[in-house]
Amino acid sequence: MIRVRHPNRDFFLADMFDYALKDDGASMEAPIFTLSTKPDLSIWEWRSKDGNKYVKVTPSVLGRATQHDKDVLIYVVSQMTEALNRGREDAKNRTIRFTVHDFLVTTNRQTSGEGYKLLHQAFERLRGTSVSTDIRTGGTRVREGFGIIDRWKIIEKSRTDERMIAVEVTLSDWLFNAVQAYEVLTIHPDYFRLRKPMARRLYEIARKHCGRQSQWVISLRLLQEKTGSKSTLKEFRSAIRAIQADNSLPEYSLFLDETNDQVIFTARNAGQLSQNLVKEMANGPA
Repeated sequence: MIRVRHPNRDFFLADMFDYALKDDGASMEAPIFTLSTKPDLSIWEWRSKDGNKYVKVTPSVLGRATQHDKDVLIYVVSQMTEALNRGREDAKNRTIRFTVHDFLVTTNRQTSGEGYKLLHQAFERLRGTSVSTDIRTGGTRVREGFGIIDRWKIIEKSRTDERMIAVEVTLSDWLFNAVQAYEVLTIHPDYFRLRKPMARRLYEIARKHCGRQSQWVISLRLLQEKTGSKSTLKEFRSAIRAIQADNSLPEYSLFLDETNDQVIFTARNAGQLSQNLVKEMANGPA
């Protein structure tokens, strides 16, 4: 066999084709990403109900990173987690190289020029959005402000136009520590079919908090805080009603208890959910 010519590659090559989608637990808990579809230029602060977790998010002039921008993180976290499970040494690098077309297909995005343009904008917002938090990942607290990603660059462009073919993204220490410690949860592929940012955020919260339970109940006001919604409680209640009527969240349904002002999340298939959890536990923390 030919010898390995580059054993100490300084990036992780995201070339997996058969892997489960993963989301990091820290950003599933804290509302780091804006739900707005317009540039969100305001500083956002959030503290958990028990006062033990705090996040401050400062946008760049381009606006705060959006819930849809998070697709980039889910994609690279999924690839990196699977590589760690397979014992790949290059998965211990913070810098990830991947092909843009594969990302667009995996995340159910347009593969036209518009899809590439939107991804470019997402990279800029992810790099420009600054986070300060006391939430530990991998047992470590990052005691300084950091970008959601440290940097990104185009590795290869199309010969016929300006489309990105391959890119490199360097994760923040905060997110990288979470992945290396397997502080991630499996999410359903249909997450990428959810159009509304609010629906995506509600699914994340349900996936994070339902756990092994078949049902989870939360007050409407506390749920609003967890989503990071800036709407009035009346507007938020209306949004919940609409998502309840649409009934399109993967794995979970939700019901607004108007009498008690609570939202009830219920696993659609509790038996299958339990089997999946047992399988995850058997395969390790990933």
